[in-house]
Formats: sequence, structure tokens, C-alpha cells
Amino acid sequence: MTAPRRHLRIVGDRRADRLCRAAEETGHSIVALCDRGLRGPYTGVDTILRAVLPDAYARWPELVDRHRVELLYGIPDLEELIGPGPRQLAFTGPFEQRTRFYGTGMIRCMSQGVVTFLTCYARRVTESGGVPLCLVFEDMHAAEVTTQEFVALLVRRSDPEVLKVVVSGADGEPTAELTGVLSRFADTAVAPAGEAPPSDHRVPEELVRAYVAADGTSDDPAEIAAYEAADRVWVRELHDRRADELAVGANWGTRVGAIPYHRERGTDPGGRGREALTDALRLCAEVGFSATVVDLGLRGRAVTDPVAEPTEFRRFTATAANALVPLHRLDESFALFMDLRTRFTDPKAHMISSYGIAMLYTRFFSPRDHDTALAWQNNAVTIAALLPDARERTERQVFNDNAVALIEMHRGNLQRGLDLIGAGIARLDSELAPDEWVVHRSQLLYNRTRLLAALGRLDEAYDDFTTLIAMDPYYTDYLCERAKISLKRGDPAAALADYDRAVGMAPPFPELYYNRGTTRLAAGDMEGARADFTYVLELEPDDGPTRIRRAEMFLDQGDLAAAEADVVAGLELRPADPELLCMHGTIALERGDAEQATRHLDAALAVDPDYPAALVNRAVARFGRGRPGAAADDLTRALELIGDDPDVLLNRGLAHEAAGLPDLALRDFDAALALPGADVAELRILRDRCLELLAGV
Repeated sequence: MTAPRRHLRIVGDRRADRLCRAAEETGHSIVALCDRGLRGPYTGVDTILRAVLPDAYARWPELVDRHRVELLYGIPDLEELIGPGPRQLAFTGPFEQRTRFYGTGMIRCMSQGVVTFLTCYARRVTESGGVPLCLVFEDMHAAEVTTQEFVALLVRRSDPEVLKVVVSGADGEPTAELTGVLSRFADTAVAPAGEAPPSDHRVPEELVRAYVAADGTSDDPAEIAAYEAADRVWVRELHDRRADELAVGANWGTRVGAIPYHRERGTDPGGRGREALTDALRLCAEVGFSATVVDLGLRGRAVTDPVAEPTEFRRFTATAANALVPLHRLDESFALFMDLRTRFTDPKAHMISSYGIAMLYTRFFSPRDHDTALAWQNNAVTIAALLPDARERTERQVFNDNAVALIEMHRGNLQRGLDLIGAGIARLDSELAPDEWVVHRSQLLYNRTRLLAALGRLDEAYDDFTTLIAMDPYYTDYLCERAKISLKRGDPAAALADYDRAVGMAPPFPELYYNRGTTRLAAGDMEGARADFTYVLELEPDDGPTRIRRAEMFLDQGDLAAAEADVVAGLELRPADPELLCMHGTIALERGDAEQATRHLDAALAVDPDYPAALVNRAVARFGRGRPGAAADDLTRALELIGDDPDVLLNRGLAHEAAGLPDLALRDFDAALALPGADVAELRILRDRCLELLAGV
């Protein structure tokens, strides 16, 4: 029997040796150099897509069209091959007026969409008689985290019989996710050092030029040594010339990767270097490449004189601080904002940093501290009101009042938040032209709509979301939010229509598919719900809510094996998840195995002693094992946690009755009968039985 194919990891010191080993292992393949110094995020991914897209678009244009948004989002130059994609409103205005930015979550969804495209393409190629696809990602040790995340997703989700992935690089640990995926799905091969290269007859000048021409990616020891020993004035001139060469017709990636690299090392790092870093920073901030934004921001600070160029220094710092947030590096973000406050007395530096710190407290720190957030944000509001330029004062006051509204919403002062946003919308409408600050105006309307929904004014919220969808039809969050409103209004058909429309346009957001799946499930579309839940778990196997919901669906359908398979798979990733452990116990109960159920439920309650569902189910298991007193104890604790519930009271009454305490049972049955939703017929029968027992005492 032939062993199933697996992906491959190749480790070796030199690129030439690794590529030689890859050729031996794979034969025909597409090789992509992934060193981030070349083109920043997605370096290597762009190479792969440029290789396959012409064929894919010629043979299966509908496949490309389905994934057009994801394919172009982080690699806009692919437009040359497949044409343009739809654009959200956020990408149409000046960068200075943009107030909606994305981060690592958006990038991961885009990468998932590209992975789906590649796996579908590879499957179609093999089904049509073609050779299975083999992709070699070289220099993975030097790849940007976005590329490493992409490769991890591709390795996990692709069948090596159809699409084999080779991950090649120097020894060392890549990201934790990629390390874990490679250990599960890939074999490891060592690329032995090849024969020593023939004597290098290049003179030192040639070696240095070769190193610079490689854009800092050379691993040739002779080139590295010559470069390090060379005259620094001449080296800086070489970097200038290389940057000038690359700048002619430079694509997006080169502007982010190689050009800033050379400009920083050229003759004018604080001038042309700073300008190149500013350009790269804006490009990456627009898309949401958070890790690279942080890197560029810190590099920009390093080449910028805070005294001579305070505005530029402030921009590099604040942009990096904001990008640290989606990376969950909150303390570093706070430190950068405080650095601005320490360095400058400039009001704008204090306004920007006060706003940033306020958002950390109200949205991201754990626990959240909305009162402290309000104190910081009030400082930003005060400074905005004192800005000397009337136009800028209007823009900044409305922006910062919107932040106050968000904090007030978090503090439960919904009407106060609504009033602030309404005043801001009116002020911008009266003082600015209709085509100015369009994105921020849409954000204000979005926040107003969310507040209307929270206040229960569903019809107004629905109308506002309809307006927003017309303004920005490709921003699918609006469709998803309107779908939630439709569900609250009792219109699941409208909700499904919005979810279907969003799925047709958006990258694969797990939450979107989960929400559509739950809506389909409620509508009785079991197959559709199962498809959505299954796709979510293909994207993110550790998505606990989806794993639970699909297991519950299987359990309701009586498919205990499928339900248990989901629970076991979930527990492999999250062995201490109380909800999964509880579900495992529930499945054992359905099988009639009260002893096994008790073990699983004990484990769930060891993690979360106050988990009501586990207490109720353990009570059932204990009752089944002849321990009615222990069952009653569990149900008593559950009632303390959830309040009076007719079903729980009924069950505790049964436990009391079995324990020989009909007076306590009668009290529970009477209490249950007084509650809405009680099983009146059953309770009356049980109550009469208790009265008979008591009468016979």
C-alpha cells in the first residue's frame, strides 16, 4: 500500500542547496522567493498567483471572478492580469480623510479566500487530466508574517495529492501557527550542503554590486563579506542607484519592500528614505498589513528627526501605535502614545495620543475601563475645540465627539451617544461640501444606526442600513448588520437574502458563514446550515461556537456519531473547553451511558464550576445513576445561577421525590406551575402524586 502524500518542509543553510533538494523531491513546480525585503507582505504569494492566474482566467473565468476581491486586495498589481475589482468607499478618498482601517483579521480572511481559489483551481486542473500543482515557497525564514500565515493556511487546507506545498528555508522557527501546521501535515527533509562552489573570481566591487542588486536577500558568504567591508560612502551611492532603477515603473510590492530598504541605506535616509517609508507606510496602512505597518513606522521614527520634522515623526509613531492593536500588542501601543506625550507640547500630538489611549481603554484593554477612556477622550475633545483653523477644528471636533459617543455607548448612555453623533452629522453637512470626509460621514451614520438598533428603533435602523448599503455596496458589514435587524423584525427571508448577497461579494469571513448557517438552521434548511458550518470549520477548525452548533445540529438529528466526532475534534484543539466537555457528556446521556456522561460533565465543571448546562446535565446523569440527592444539589446551584426555570424546577422536584422528600418536590412543582412556559399537564400529574404520598404519611 502506498503511503499518502504529505507536504514537505526543506531545511538547509543555503538557498541553492534547498532549491536543489526541492527539485529532487518535486520535479516540476512553481518556485516563489518569499524574502519580505523584496516586496513586503505577500512576497512569494504574488509570484504564485502571477504564474497560475493567466491559465485560471482563460479556462475558468467564473472561478477568478468569484475570488476577485481577495486576489486583488493585497496584491493590486494583479489587476494587470484579471482586470479591476470592486472598491469599497474607504479606498476612494484621500488618505488624510480616511477613518476606516483594517487589520490582521481582514488580511487573514483575504488569505483564506486566495487559498480557496488555489485549492479549487488545483482540483479542476487534476480533474481535467493535468499534473497536480506543486508550489515551492523558498526563503520562508525571511518571509513576512502575512506570507507565513498564508502558507500555514494553504498547507492545512490543501490535499497534497492535488496541491503539494513545499516550505523551504534556513533552520529556525517560523510563526507558531506555521510551525504547528508543518509538524502535523508535512515531512521534513534536510538539504545537505552541496559541493563547494568553484573559486569566485569576482573582484570585491563585483561582489558588492551583486549584493546590492539582490536587494538585501543574498546568502552568498563572499557577497556578504565584501558588502560589509566596502567603503560606506560608495555603498550608499550604490543603494541610491538601485532604488532609482527600481522606482521606474515600480509595482505596489516593490514600493513597500525593496525601495524603502535601499533609500534607508542610501545617501539621504532622513529625506528620500523618510519619503519612501512614508509611501510604504500609507500603502500598507490602507490595506491593513499591521505587522509591516509597525515595522515601517518604527523604521520611519529611526530616520526622522523629531525636532526638525515633528509632524512626520508623529505620523510614524501614531500609525505604528494603531497597528499594534490588532496584533494584540497593547502595552507597546500605549507606550508609543505616551512617547508622543513626553516628547512634544504640540496640541495635535496630545490630541491624537489622548484619542488613541481612550480607544485602548474602552475597546481593547481587559478589563475595559470606560470611565478612564472618557477622561482621556475629553482631553482630545478639549484640544480639538482650541485648534486655530476653523475648518480643521470642525473636522476634529466631530471626529472626537464620535469617539465620545462610542464610549458613552459602552457606558450604557445610548441616547447621549446618539445625540452626539446626530450633532456631528448635522455640523459636517452644514460646514463641509458633500464630497468631503465621505468615509467618516458613512462611519457616523453607521454608528448612529447601531445606536438606533440598540435602542430598539429597528425600523429606523433598517432604513439607515439601507442608505449605507447604497452608499457603499461592497462593504458587506452593512448587509450583515441589516440581516440582524431583519431577524429581530421577524423577517428571516430578508435576513437570508442579505447574507446570501454578502457571501457573494465578501471574502470568507467565518462570522458571516456562521450567521448565515444559524439563520438557515432556524429556517429548517439543514443542508445549507451544515454546508456553512462545515466551511467555517475548514477555514478555522478551532472555531468553538461553530463546532458546538454543528454538533448540536447533528445531535438534534440523532446522528450521535457525527456529533461526537465534532466534539472530539474540538477537544483536540481546546481540551479544557467546558462547552465541548458538556456536549460530550450530553452525547453520552443520549446513548444512555450515565457513568461516562458524569465523567465528561465533571470535567466541564472542573473548568467552570458555574456552568448551568453542565450542572443540569450532570443532575440528569446522577439521577440516572441512583443519586437523586446529588442531582437535586446540582439543580439547586443551576437555579441560583439562572433564576427560576419551570423545567429545572420540575426536574429538581423529581429528584426530591426520588430522594423521599415529597414536601420539597411539591414546593418545586407549585413554583414551576406559576411560571410561563411550564408543562402544566405533566406538573399537575406530578403534583397529585406528591399529594397522595403526603396524605399517606
